Amino acid sequence: MDPLHLDRRGLIAGAGAALALASSPALAARPGPVVATTHGKVRGAAGDGVQVFKGVRYGADTGPLRFRPPQPPRPWTGVADALAYGAACPQGKGEEGERQGEDCLFLNIWTPATGKTPADGVKRPVMVYIHGGAYNTGSGASPWYDGTRLARRGDVVVVTVNHRLNAFGYLYLARLFDDPSVADSGNAGQLDLVLALQWVRDNIAAFGGDPDNVMLFGQSGGGAKIATLMAMPAAKGLFHRAATMSGQQVTAAGPFNATKRAKGFIDKLGIKDLAALRALPADQLLAGLKAVDPIAGTGGVYMGPVLDERSLTRHPFFPDAAPGGLGVPMMVGNTHDETRGFVGYDKTLLDMTWEQVIDRLPAQFNARIDIDPAMVAATYRRIYPRYTPADVYFAASTAGRSWKAAIIQAEERAKAGAPAWAYQLDWRAPKDGGVWGAPHTLDMQLLFGNFDAPGVITGSGPDAVAMHERLADAFIAFARTGNPNTPSIPRWEPYTLPRRQTLVFDTATRMEDDPRGAERELFDKVPFTQFGT
Repeated sequence: MDPLHLDRRGLIAGAGAALALASSPALAARPGPVVATTHGKVRGAAGDGVQVFKGVRYGADTGPLRFRPPQPPRPWTGVADALAYGAACPQGKGEEGERQGEDCLFLNIWTPATGKTPADGVKRPVMVYIHGGAYNTGSGASPWYDGTRLARRGDVVVVTVNHRLNAFGYLYLARLFDDPSVADSGNAGQLDLVLALQWVRDNIAAFGGDPDNVMLFGQSGGGAKIATLMAMPAAKGLFHRAATMSGQQVTAAGPFNATKRAKGFIDKLGIKDLAALRALPADQLLAGLKAVDPIAGTGGVYMGPVLDERSLTRHPFFPDAAPGGLGVPMMVGNTHDETRGFVGYDKTLLDMTWEQVIDRLPAQFNARIDIDPAMVAATYRRIYPRYTPADVYFAASTAGRSWKAAIIQAEERAKAGAPAWAYQLDWRAPKDGGVWGAPHTLDMQLLFGNFDAPGVITGSGPDAVAMHERLADAFIAFARTGNPNTPSIPRWEPYTLPRRQTLVFDTATRMEDDPRGAERELFDKVPFTQFGT
């Protein structure tokens, strides 16, 4: 099916289920396990040492609930097949062959065995992965996130989730329309995640998981969503560990800027009233995202969580770490070369000149860091005299774009007496001889270990397998106990000030105090503003 097809009430049809089974002969060959949920029975598939349930409904169709909080699904009779991924939120181009629609509140489960009491009597930790794609794109159905390998290796239950994105999940209309039904529209996508976690609390025991031991982990936008959940009272108690991977949320959008963005969005559509906005077909609604962001002055209009004084009453990590999340053990990670993953692996960028570095850095810093790019380039040349212009460009843009926010999260946890475990991935992907270093998404690719999935750049050699095992074991240990230490890594100390202990994952994994400290000090000269704020 055309991946651009948008259907407000798009359920995965029987043809989709048949396609999914045809691509997984080991699963199709066996009768599927049946599990009773609080809303009805579902049938999954068994194979490869795990049982898999795809497209399990956790919420009602959001089409009739556009811009409203989510609702639980209606109970059903009989047994619903959970054999194919559910629809993703409308977003334009998505995963190849993936259907999109506003009926998108589905989750997927990989479990070594169903049942409330595992055969060995040990309750299995639950690892809920929240996908990236900022707040605009993505789904839990990406082949990168297949939980088979992780569930089998760690004897854990892995869950991935779909939820509302972009304007469907984060268009703040409360100040534009005097209508209580849109009071929560700026955080509807976050409220979807809360509903999904409530579903996990109420149902995951039947799938072999422990509802009292739920870990959230997410990369890029997924990490930002988790950081935001840590500041949301509605999410408190629904998860017990958290790991943000190259994705942070220091501050949310304020109500005034979010309103300006919403106005720009609806002006782009030429719509004046709420009823017309709700009636607009999903593909036409997406056109509003092409409005120029009125705050940044460039690009499409930003969508993300809003300080709405309802579900979100404070910023996640400003002026400090949200107190409601301090009781949750936390990991904060990043990759050494984040922005090398944002350029489409365009080798021509490796030949840029010093003048081009100075010209291009401001676009990377944008509103986040207001600092002289010439001074930044000169400082990097002094710190790293062997760096090429491209090396400086990617290092400085990484530090100013996202790494700074990871440091803020770790520092604020340390100041509050609830330090995080911080990591940095230095292991270089073998793609193109290693010229891309450790780019954005590499830690997530290694963690799941789906080496043959399209677009994965880890390779499948012994070094990649060893890094997968090392990283996966640390995350599994963290899910199980709240402490990521394992025999395969040096003793991992929590991040404290002023030492800033950080585990550097590499072929020779090591602990370092304040890695890239000179870079950190350079960007400490100026305040960091979260994009979207």
